[in-house]
Amino acid sequence: MDAAVAIAAYAGRMSLLSQLPPGAFAKQDDGDDAEFYAQARLKTHIDDAAIAALTGFYRQVLPPGGVLLDLMSSWVSHLPPEVAYGEVMGHGMNAEELAANPRLTRWFLQDLNRAPTLALEDASIDAAMICVGVQYLQQPAAVLAEAARVLRPGALLVVSYSNRCFPTKAVAVWRDIGPQGHARLIELYLEAAGFAGIEVHRLMDGRASDPLTVVMGRAPAP
Repeated sequence: MDAAVAIAAYAGRMSLLSQLPPGAFAKQDDGDDAEFYAQARLKTHIDDAAIAALTGFYRQVLPPGGVLLDLMSSWVSHLPPEVAYGEVMGHGMNAEELAANPRLTRWFLQDLNRAPTLALEDASIDAAMICVGVQYLQQPAAVLAEAARVLRPGALLVVSYSNRCFPTKAVAVWRDIGPQGHARLIELYLEAAGFAGIEVHRLMDGRASDPLTVVMGRAPAP
């Protein structure tokens, strides 16, 4: 694909997000995110049953021995404990949380709302995850396009979400559309970022535990 065709294709995908109303990515609390996340929160944001369901899903889809990128990570990554990975790279907003995560082989701090570009090589990652954090992204297509760039062609990005969040830091469109629209919104993000083969998996329906849904897509060929 030559440069002109690639640019046109990207512009066409990005126009999908133009359907969203003005202020869709505004937050109730527009203060510095670094200050908000400065205090470590060493607790889980979904319950044990939902965690077990996510771990089981990771066991099925993440490649053993591969290089993983855990975006918007914390002190736990919910990876299956018996599976060894070549490397688990973590990203987050709190150094204490990331340092406490035993699965991370290395990690970095970055405010993706201010700087959505990842300092990682093209096609260097075998799979990536965003666990219960996508609702805070103010430039979701840009961040996910970067995830697509650093993933190897055909590699998975696994985005999971529940019904919990910090409401003042979640973007307006996430708060406004409600649970029934969240999967479609993430699909829209992934489509705008160029992902293919997008699938939605409802792991927990919320009746016996926290609800949990996964939306995942595959990085496109260069």
